[in-house]
Amino acid sequence: MTEKWEADPIASFLRRMGKSSHELGQTSGNSSCPDIWELDNGDVAVIGSDLTASYEDRLPPGVSVDPGERLVIIPRKTILAAKADIPDA
Repeated sequence: MTEKWEADPIASFLRRMGKSSHELGQTSGNSSCPDIWELDNGDVAVIGSDLTASYEDRLPPGVSVDPGERLVIIPRKTILAAKADIPDA
């Protein structure tokens, strides 16, 4: 049986995946959100808009947001800019 994955709260930020929101022209001022980061344990941190409440009543069948989780939305441009940094396997 596979063990349940749990986020490691002490993992550190290793590198940005893709470009910053400032580089993509998605933010003004010094704001750095949204963003995608690889952590030193290989997991990925996503910074975006928390829209859990907006989506919770219309999730597809078999999809759930468990207690302690949030549904985060990032712009398409952000994930496409990170594509080259995401390994195939």
